[in-house]
Amino acid sequence: MSGTRTRRGTVSEQTRTARAAAVAEQLHHECTLLLELYRKKETFAEELTSGGDRLVTVPPLSSQLSPNDMLWRLYSALQQCRNLLEHAIGREEGVGNDRNRTEYESQKKTVRDRLGHLLESTRLLLADGAGTAAFTPDPNNTEIDGPVNGSPFALKLWIYRIFNELEHWTLAASKTLKALHPDGAAPKERRTRGRARGRRTRR
Repeated sequence: MSGTRTRRGTVSEQTRTARAAAVAEQLHHECTLLLELYRKKETFAEELTSGGDRLVTVPPLSSQLSPNDMLWRLYSALQQCRNLLEHAIGREEGVGNDRNRTEYESQKKTVRDRLGHLLESTRLLLADGAGTAAFTPDPNNTEIDGPVNGSPFALKLWIYRIFNELEHWTLAASKTLKALHPDGAAPKERRTRGRARGRRTRR
């Protein structure tokens, strides 16, 4: 019975990982669209680079890490992305901008909601696993809260950098979660259970 519970737990975890990977892939697409809408809204050139250091401070993901440690780093990065996004939304609301932004605002809400969904999906994957604690932002990184008394352009560029971070880390999430969900594992488990039922019938 314990073996059966273990197999079922493995399949359940694989299913959760596959669902989280699907959410991450869709979110990356939404973040790419949000970045493009923001670039057009602010009339930024396509070749504009965000510049500066990374706003999200998490050690690089590595194949040498255990799956749970990779998930912890990813979860921490996504948490920091959400905090940055909330900062950006608050700063934009404070400045105000009435230019054609209906589609942009709708897309920003979509990203915000789906990011929350991905964080919850990743948290569930970590619920029963061991690993290191989540990484917190570098306290010496003064760019997290955005420019202080800067020009309007400096604020716009900071928000652009945040959307770049979202695009970067959601792509990393999609790749990492896919790597943790090998194709064919769940069907193999179903075939094993089918053979087991056959042996019990013969007895």
